[in-house]
Amino acid sequence: MTIAGRVLMTSVHHKSEDDLATVACAALERKRRPRVLLGGLGMGYTLRAALDLLPANAVVTVVDIHPKVVDWNHGVLGPLARAPIKDPRVRVVVDNVTRVIANCQPGGYDAIVFDLYEGPHDAINRERHPLYGNDAIKRTSSALGPDGVFAVWSEESDPPFEARLKTNGFTVEKHRSGTGGRIHVVYLARLSPSGPGRRERAPIVRAGTRRP
Repeated sequence: MTIAGRVLMTSVHHKSEDDLATVACAALERKRRPRVLLGGLGMGYTLRAALDLLPANAVVTVVDIHPKVVDWNHGVLGPLARAPIKDPRVRVVVDNVTRVIANCQPGGYDAIVFDLYEGPHDAINRERHPLYGNDAIKRTSSALGPDGVFAVWSEESDPPFEARLKTNGFTVEKHRSGTGGRIHVVYLARLSPSGPGRRERAPIVRAGTRRP
């Protein structure tokens, strides 16, 4: 599928989408019941790769702004990725993912994964961008639980985006991925429980002891 001559989705090359899910899910291996928010359904390849790695009790919320994309995945696109939206672990929401994150309870997800058109791109996605700007990253941080993971697919590296992630308490890994064409970037950002904007846990006081 193309828009103005640019490839939006393809069933031929999707390794970087698969790798996006792989690095995100690998970071969740210690979670007993992972809660994942996936922004962007596309042709379902990222979702399928995640489901193949997540445990049977995982909960995956998929958010796409285009109802037609959801319809296509229920129909003609479904067999390409083995109909991932029919998996009982999946809930599909037609909405803007920024609104879903803004309305999320604090710590509502263990991982937030963005598989969205272009990804962070400094030429257009600057400080106030609704997905990749500073305030957006703060909202994402709030929606993640301790040791939360923010994984992002991108057409290319974006150093200002990396800097904003680090400013907001994330450590950042950058993976290059792709075959049969342009090499893309997968960001894996991990949130420290004591990062900026996170509440410190109160010390445990046992019976018969005094606070220092």
